[in-house]
Amino acid sequence: MKGIVLAGGAGTRLHPITRGVSKQLMPVYDKPMIYYPLSVLMLADIREILIITVPDEKASFERLLGDGSDLGVSFTYVVQEAPRGIAEALLIGADHIGDGPVALILGDNIFHGHGFGALLRSCVADFVRGQRGATLFGYPVRDPERYGVCVVDGAGRLVDIVEKPERAPTNLAVTGLYLYDAQAVGIAGRLSPSDRGELEITDVNRAYLAQDEARLIDLGRGCAWLDTGTPDSLLEAGQYVQVLEHRQGVRIACLEEIALDRGFIDAAACAALGRAQRSAYGDYVQAVALARDQQSESRGASTALVG
Repeated sequence: MKGIVLAGGAGTRLHPITRGVSKQLMPVYDKPMIYYPLSVLMLADIREILIITVPDEKASFERLLGDGSDLGVSFTYVVQEAPRGIAEALLIGADHIGDGPVALILGDNIFHGHGFGALLRSCVADFVRGQRGATLFGYPVRDPERYGVCVVDGAGRLVDIVEKPERAPTNLAVTGLYLYDAQAVGIAGRLSPSDRGELEITDVNRAYLAQDEARLIDLGRGCAWLDTGTPDSLLEAGQYVQVLEHRQGVRIACLEEIALDRGFIDAAACAALGRAQRSAYGDYVQAVALARDQQSESRGASTALVG
């Protein structure tokens, strides 16, 4: 499965903050915002990732992330000339997607929770094995009027999606992570623009729903989803990350650690990435690499004793 991060848009809800810098380059506590959606794709073992950005910021993203080879992945970049809707990402990324499935994630979305990575890998594996349709992820929110809202039946099956309703039928929002089969590009290509002149991702999801091929996973308790599109939500996301990292002693969305854990790089490469960053973040990456080295040595010693 290929991955796409949509890091375009004008970030108007954050003006004047984002008038001079892309929203996805702004910090969420101790790392750039784009690290968080990238971490989701990497946790799902997706290693070929297209980053869609605005014309003025493509070079900045390339400077920040490079080609991904130091993390054992591949990052490529393409420009969205103007914000014309989330679904346009599928058309912009058509060559990248090819004739296979795709995971599309918005560049301002943060997911975190125990078991979330394993859940994603299971979902991706189903598509790789030929599963048809779309898998969407729902999350209860206090302000559903800002989102596409899920309507489910008594069995929890998705039956409708209402885009930014004035009076929401439920508080279950469709999050900014979408898994699609190979039909997605064709479906997006047949869409008509909305009144705002945009290709709406809700229309893609409804097309799958009309085919009875849209599945919903309710993330519910045990997982956190944060949309960092407003000043308040951006601040809340930074505070969430800060509290958890301080209390648990781990780093959320540490790309180097995920690359090591998923076997994309080895401990030596991870340590080198840490040394290149003269900061507390870099110290953490080096400590992760050292701990992995010590674990490997311990296992090797145990094997030698048994042998």
